[in-house]
Amino acid sequence: MVRSGNMVGAHRWTSTNERVKAMSEKPKVVAEIGCNHMGDMAIAKEMVGVVATFCKADFVKFQKRTNAELLTPEQYDAPHPVPRNSFGDSYGAHREFLELSLDQHRELKEYCEQMKVGYATSVWDLTAAKEIATIEPAYIKIPSGTNQHFDLLGYLCDEYGGQIHASLGMTTRAEEERLVSFFEGRGRAKDLVLYACTSGYPVPFEDVCLREITRLREAYESRVNTIGFSGHHLGIAIDTAAQTLGATWIERHFTLDRTWKGTDHAASLEPDGLRKLVRNGEAVAKALCYKPSELLEIELPQRKKLKWGEYNEAG
Repeated sequence: MVRSGNMVGAHRWTSTNERVKAMSEKPKVVAEIGCNHMGDMAIAKEMVGVVATFCKADFVKFQKRTNAELLTPEQYDAPHPVPRNSFGDSYGAHREFLELSLDQHRELKEYCEQMKVGYATSVWDLTAAKEIATIEPAYIKIPSGTNQHFDLLGYLCDEYGGQIHASLGMTTRAEEERLVSFFEGRGRAKDLVLYACTSGYPVPFEDVCLREITRLREAYESRVNTIGFSGHHLGIAIDTAAQTLGATWIERHFTLDRTWKGTDHAASLEPDGLRKLVRNGEAVAKALCYKPSELLEIELPQRKKLKWGEYNEAG
């Protein structure tokens, strides 16, 4: 049964002024922990604590997979394509090692509530979606690889009342339209957040393609909840640009150490990088506005001292 109302706020832009005001609000920053905990709950909780208290991001996000459902027997038994990153003697064993149980996800959600940071999870298959929906995360994310899995999407539309976020990496425009139309048909499009994304680890700057944010806003902003940005690049300069283009959610992979074993660490931010991203987002949000008057209060003493020509005491 669909529960009424959104679990996360939304922007509704009905005029230029409202649009600029919304763009001037700080984007929600998501620390994508994913599998960077390396299957260790102690590390997972440490990462949550660092995100909440040091980085001060808005959400942490994990992942849930049912590997026997996702992988064919051949894929499950095959060796990891990059052996040095493997946590098992086959790709399936590697994925099982990294997987957290539903009870562990429930424990992490409770810990996030204690630490006052939002908890969310990506689901890769129908079984994972059914499990995670029962613990009612702040939102559920659909990875780029499964944004055309309509059995999964249909289940969430019918049975989960929170926001549903979806990344659009490795997705054609026809597939984008199919995704949005599906949510419209289920009456859930206003709970859908679309993320501009390039699938790669890491992604070179020229492949980030930030103007996809503008394209998605022009095509879908009036039809869905809002547009976000999921980045797999290096550094944090790109995220500021994404914010100024109107992305209201910024998602970045997060790790405690980029040299750790695993596929995603190299494309992740360490604590100080994520802290600076959050700090920069707050600063840009304050600055991203028009002057409310022709002359600001801070300018009047300088005008009186420096402006050439007749000075008007009225300002």
